[in-house]
Amino acid sequence: MGTWEIVLIVLVVLLLFGGKKIPELMRGIGKGIREFNAAKNNVESEIKEGMRESQREEKVRLEDKKD
Repeated sequence: MGTWEIVLIVLVVLLLFGGKKIPELMRGIGKGIREFNAAKNNVESEIKEGMRESQREEKVRLEDKKD
């Protein structure tokens, strides 16, 4: 994005929401981003845990076949 595009976006936001609503809007956006990141991290940790569990089960199966 160029400088003029950013300036145009800022002006449109100012016109649509006014100066008093912008802090409230930014707080809402920040909260949404935090919630999204928390959910993303939760899913990521669940996937990793599932992979670890699957690897442990596979290791046990291989050890049982050796016996």
